[in-house]
Amino acid sequence: MKKAIRLYVDGTVQGVFYRAFVKENAEKNNVKGFIRNLVDGKVEVFLEGEIDAVDKMTELCKQGPKHSVIKNVEIKPEKFQDFKVFKVLHI
Repeated sequence: MKKAIRLYVDGTVQGVFYRAFVKENAEKNNVKGFIRNLVDGKVEVFLEGEIDAVDKMTELCKQGPKHSVIKNVEIKPEKFQDFKVFKVLHI
């Protein structure tokens, strides 16, 4: 079964390879969607795929790479959009 969610990750997540970390793990777990920095310092992540894979990615997003400090993760359910890849977007 498929699942789609949007995360807003707050903390030290910009400038610590957070986006690259999430993209690499999304590709390993066959999760599609996107990640982008927001102007308020947060990172937005859209994840979709098999339920187990999306749940695993959610946990990875809560941990982040070595130098990140995650203060809060807001999770919102989304409609499945059938993305074909996982992209790093730039504002």
